[in-house]
Amino acid sequence: MNEIIGYIGAFLSAITFMPQVWQAYKTKSVGDLSIYMILIVVLSTIIWLYYGISTHSGPVIAANTIVLALSLVLLYFKLTFKKSS
Repeated sequence: MNEIIGYIGAFLSAITFMPQVWQAYKTKSVGDLSIYMILIVVLSTIIWLYYGISTHSGPVIAANTIVLALSLVLLYFKLTFKKSS
């Protein structure tokens, strides 16, 4: 049961970036997003992912894999979308 709760929590945590990624994709605008925030999220997620793998924690691995993918998409958007004037 704890594992199921862990996966539910992991899923909910992991999708926190989904609305931002979708909004950025639709508007092609990420000007208000801080590149430093995105880089901190990427770094912290890599560290959490390493921890999850080393402890064989499925929920930690699942959540951080999704968060890493979404934050890398945001980073890509931040680096490629033109700034609006």
